[in-house]
Amino acid sequence: MAMIRNRSRHRLVALSLILPFAAIFALVFAYPVAEVVRMSFTDAPLIGGGDWVGWDNYARLLSDRLFYTSLKNNGYFVLLTVVPTTAIALAIALAVNRLSGRMQALALVLFFTPYVLPVSVVTQIWAWMLDFQFGVLQPVIEFFTGKPVPVFKNPNWVMPAVAVVTIWWTNGFNVLLFLAGLRNIPTELYEAAALDGATRRQLFGRITWPLLWPVTALVLTLQLILQLKIFDQVYLLSEGGPFNSSYVLLLMVYREAFQLNNGGYAAAVSLVLFLLIVVISILQFQILRIGGRKS
Repeated sequence: MAMIRNRSRHRLVALSLILPFAAIFALVFAYPVAEVVRMSFTDAPLIGGGDWVGWDNYARLLSDRLFYTSLKNNGYFVLLTVVPTTAIALAIALAVNRLSGRMQALALVLFFTPYVLPVSVVTQIWAWMLDFQFGVLQPVIEFFTGKPVPVFKNPNWVMPAVAVVTIWWTNGFNVLLFLAGLRNIPTELYEAAALDGATRRQLFGRITWPLLWPVTALVLTLQLILQLKIFDQVYLLSEGGPFNSSYVLLLMVYREAFQLNNGGYAAAVSLVLFLLIVVISILQFQILRIGGRKS
């Protein structure tokens, strides 16, 4: 009897610890997701009920040119940011890891400070630096192109410019992840390899890179998820222009829901984006895990 009472007591304690999390999870995630799924099959406005239309929103989505333009821009932005930001963060982490004391602390502050800035401040800084008339970076652009360029109003420049802003803004966190991974590598491995006459390139290829691969896979996966959800920078810097050259999926959701009051159609777009992020993230993580086993 005593054992049964103890088990019951342990179960009650476990439930009391789990229930608050389960309630919050259901309130802020499970219920909204279920509501978005339901709403995507209706013609409901953003607020209020609507009639059941079945798969009409998804059929409309497949024939919407703006959806394909947004999907292409999302893919282009992922190519511009995910691998470059990971490579840059790794290079910075390797350089910072060789520093010590105050120099290392100063370098960390310099690289991590942009990450704590709100997106409105970040975009304002870069909008000022790249301003067509008064931007401090326009002379650099003019040196390479021969003339000033309104980067956020030029279809060829806008997405690479937003990618640069994003990498500058978010890379501090990736640097910290790589530094944590580097510090977990035993120094004895480097000392033993150095005694065998290994060069720096061999040390990196045979020790650093294989042992740092799990962190690299994590950074790549996190960056893929974050960059597929791009919205703030595009909205504040270009509003999807010019000529929809920076129009992305979340901007389409925002326009349909908050400007055109098409809640059902916006829910369908957001659900497609959600499923796209889940599928691509899982596939990438599995591919990276297989690559890590082979390395």
